[in-house]
Amino acid sequence: MPTPLPVPSRKSPLASLVQWIDGDYPPRPFEESRAEPDRVDWIRTIPFIFLHAGCLGILWVGWSWTAVGVAAALYFVRMFAITGFYHRYFSHRTFRTGRVRQFLFAFLGATSAQRGPLWWAYQHRHHHRHADEPEDAHSPVCHGFLWSHIGWITSRRNFPTDYRSVRDLARYPELVFLNRFDIIAPVTLALVLLAAGAGLNHLAPQLGTTGPQLVVWGFFISTTVLFHATSSINSLAHLIGRRRYETEDDSRNSFLLSIITLGEGWHNNHHRFMSCTRQGFYWWEIDITYYLLRMLEKLGVISDLRPVPAAAYRACPPDEAGAGENREAGRGSAPEIRPGGSAP
Repeated sequence: MPTPLPVPSRKSPLASLVQWIDGDYPPRPFEESRAEPDRVDWIRTIPFIFLHAGCLGILWVGWSWTAVGVAAALYFVRMFAITGFYHRYFSHRTFRTGRVRQFLFAFLGATSAQRGPLWWAYQHRHHHRHADEPEDAHSPVCHGFLWSHIGWITSRRNFPTDYRSVRDLARYPELVFLNRFDIIAPVTLALVLLAAGAGLNHLAPQLGTTGPQLVVWGFFISTTVLFHATSSINSLAHLIGRRRYETEDDSRNSFLLSIITLGEGWHNNHHRFMSCTRQGFYWWEIDITYYLLRMLEKLGVISDLRPVPAAAYRACPPDEAGAGENREAGRGSAPEIRPGGSAP
């Protein structure tokens, strides 16, 4: 019998390279990874450098309204996939949908190059259990702005998925596969954009776009802006804004962050009442993700959206909402901890 090839240590450069393709490589107990020091794995930063460097391609491909429109549309659609499904569905299970639909939205979310849906859900559930404590991987209060914005995701300690924390999702092999080989989704998007741009250049040259131009704008620029907008919730939503509810963390509400993230900026609301689908509790708290989810509910794509509990309004009625938001700091009652939920 031939001698099996040795499996590289997870600390080796080879392991870091393989992990770009296989997110569960090499297999080892989860606790071993969590025991590693929380520091940057410089090989893991290469994909982020590549993503940002790709934006410089604009110097060679130029721009067109078609390319700019595609970039904006992909930002909007993929932000909705992240906020509506990676967050409110996979992480918190605040509504229901079918198995095929959950995979399609998971794939769409994975095109954002923000890792797989199970890893994202595990990290987010862990964040709620330890919000703004040292164990919180991306707390700006404990670890600083830069680490909470991008540094934490490059650490070996935060790389593996704790499938025990997402058992409700891990029972779907197609989601596990996508989570393990999440690179498939963004590569597929880039190839589709390359082919679409080449086709438009041939069929409609008056649009002034090409395959490389659509890749630069639709993938590199759109994905980079999307990443930083999403990361702003980790980094800025615990530093700037107003606090309506007294929670055991420093979560805050921000209108600006809500606009760029389609409603995720009502972060203090969410940390206090995380089991509901809606995060903007009042009409003036714009929550585009919620409006789109309501539309999908009416179309029969999803169902059973969890409403804002009455306790949210008793704790801060409409005539006191503005005054309540003036509490810039202070920690009090514990937040409602319900990061998971039953599978559909």
